[in-house]
Amino acid sequence: MEKLLTVTKNHINKTMNELGKKDSININEIKQRSWKNLQKNHPDWELVDPFPLPLVIIGSKYDILQNFESEKRRVICKTLRFVAHYYGASLLFYSNKSEATVSKLRTVLNNLAFGTDRSKTISVEYNKPLFVPAGMDSLSQIGSPPATEVDLGKINARNPIDLWKKVYERLFPCESTGEFKDIMDPAKVPQYAEPEVDVMRTQKDQELEQYKRNASKSWKEMEFDMHGR
Repeated sequence: MEKLLTVTKNHINKTMNELGKKDSININEIKQRSWKNLQKNHPDWELVDPFPLPLVIIGSKYDILQNFESEKRRVICKTLRFVAHYYGASLLFYSNKSEATVSKLRTVLNNLAFGTDRSKTISVEYNKPLFVPAGMDSLSQIGSPPATEVDLGKINARNPIDLWKKVYERLFPCESTGEFKDIMDPAKVPQYAEPEVDVMRTQKDQELEQYKRNASKSWKEMEFDMHGR
């Protein structure tokens, strides 16, 4: 999904930029529409990167997912909620064997296609089909990546998306040919040093470390709350 989203987003941005040069289309106005589902007072306003066009992430085959082990369902649900929220997407689980999920999918698609009213309901219980309209979730509600504080501190990630991906892959390892196993990170090779770029990279690394510390703090607070109940 990561590769698909990245390639699609790059293609859309390229196409929109080309149209902006040829036609009298206000590309910035189109891009700003992708933010309309996220209010400016939303606590995550500066932490997300909405897709340039409306995006819906559909988790099909929910009838199969609901038979997964509880911990696996929890990790899948938390990770998908983070990805959807980061990209400003709506997220829903679907099964053609469940009329309730079919109805919710129809509601979302009708809103995008015909401008009908958006659903204001939300379901985030991992033991039930997820249904989260764009802009109605938050990082504080999603919580930290499902890993211990020690593990989070040891994970080498480029950004929050990469952090969640690596935590997810600990439970669901990706099949790899090992082709890129020994390739070094170019950002850490002296011969490729670029002072201005390196300064920006250092700043982003610091922001990521702050996110990981905040995630660890949130995780500890959630554990405390759970034990206190």
